[in-house]
Amino acid sequence: MRHVIKIITILVAISAIWIGLLQTAVIPNSHTWLLPIYLVVLLGCYGLLMVGVGLMRFPTCPQEAMLLQQDIIEAKEFLKQKGVDFGSD
Repeated sequence: MRHVIKIITILVAISAIWIGLLQTAVIPNSHTWLLPIYLVVLLGCYGLLMVGVGLMRFPTCPQEAMLLQQDIIEAKEFLKQKGVDFGSD
């Protein structure tokens, strides 16, 4: 629930800043109307960056890999008992 409140607070703050810029003449109106589009593009770029960083820093888990290999061996043995032929091991 805290995360939702944080997101709503950020959206309200961004909306207040945008409305404030629309009412003042700090930035020309033609540019101010495009700010939401720029924000969406910026959030998309940020999301892609975070996905890329997450993929680069993806942790390897050698212990989990060994457990997975053991599960695969157990599954193959179980299926061999049931009569399933794998062809080559």
